[in-house]
Amino acid sequence: MAPAQETLLEFDRVTRRFAEHRAVDGVSLAVARGSFVALVGASGSGKSTLLKTVNRLVEPDEGRVLLGGRDVRDGPAPALRRRVGYVFQGVGLFPHMDVAANIGIGPRLAGASASAQRIAELLELVDLPPHFAPRLPDELSGGQRQRVGVARALAGKPELLLMDEPFGALDPVTRDALGQRVKDLHRRLALTSVMVTHDMAEALLLADRVLVMDAGRIVADCTPHQLLAGEGGPSAQALVAVPRAQAAQLAELAR
Repeated sequence: MAPAQETLLEFDRVTRRFAEHRAVDGVSLAVARGSFVALVGASGSGKSTLLKTVNRLVEPDEGRVLLGGRDVRDGPAPALRRRVGYVFQGVGLFPHMDVAANIGIGPRLAGASASAQRIAELLELVDLPPHFAPRLPDELSGGQRQRVGVARALAGKPELLLMDEPFGALDPVTRDALGQRVKDLHRRLALTSVMVTHDMAEALLLADRVLVMDAGRIVADCTPHQLLAGEGGPSAQALVAVPRAQAAQLAELAR
């Protein structure tokens, strides 16, 4: 019998309303330490709102979010965010600050500093050379800016990495390369990772557990293998059908 996995992150009946709309509706689930979880669903399903309750960018109206068994609201938000790396959908780099300053902003806000050696190490982790440190964001490509965003999220040596549509604005080749790099970093740094995406193919390829949201609720909780075997219910299989159909069309073209 396999040993039980330690829970790092837990949602306990989490609900978030916007006016009369329940963006998140009573979600309860546990995320094991070391796992890579993809949160998938159509636009407006509540996946980004649920993710943001972890680092308190959104406060739940009901329920609790626990990190390491402790309610995330028990202490100051800045202290919490030092334990949680966050990769924004729109990158979110400060345009007037160079790459080194953007990467080091988290430690600086915490009263520490990131040395030039540490910045170089973080750049190397995301496959960027150290001479990128003095560049400004508008001197970088979209993929390079997102790599800097990942480096910034890792600067505080977090135990949990949150990613909100991190590759959505990238071209397919860059998106695939950066996705694989993040998966490699997840393993190398022994991270626990939760990624929001609308792309089921991306979820199947990167994650070891896929959660499907619909109307604020978790409607499927499966491994990629289970989803590809037809499990998870109608909402999940509707999302799986898209990459499955694309693969079939490509196979037909190759004949």
